[in-house]
Amino acid sequence: QVQLVESGGGLVQAGDSLRLSCVAYGGTISRYTMGWFRQGSGNERKFVVGINPTSTRTWYLESDLQARATISRDDAKNTVYLQMASLKPKDTGVYYCAARFESTWYEGASFDIWGQGIQVTVSS
Repeated sequence: QVQLVESGGGLVQAGDSLRLSCVAYGGTISRYTMGWFRQGSGNERKFVVGINPTSTRTWYLESDLQARATISRDDAKNTVYLQMASLKPKDTGVYYCAARFESTWYEGASFDIWGQGIQVTVSS
């Protein structure tokens, strides 16, 4: 069973950049759609961005974040990245990496494997 482990979170200031990493252990993610989710305080976990297995398609749910975030994958390293720039306090939350066994994504699509999450706090 593949396990996902996130890293790279922490406390940053508004306007800073941050790169989150998600490493998969126990198997390859090369055939999975990968995604990042964010859960703010008291809120539900929401989809942020996803990437298909061939890196030919990415999906964003928030137009504001689309301009500031980049998802990428390095299957040789079994790793997915989320690069975020010009961070805002509203970007604060626990970020989860997830894998979906299908090669496509649509809003509300389910993901099959989840990481434990990592906290990102953006101070104003």
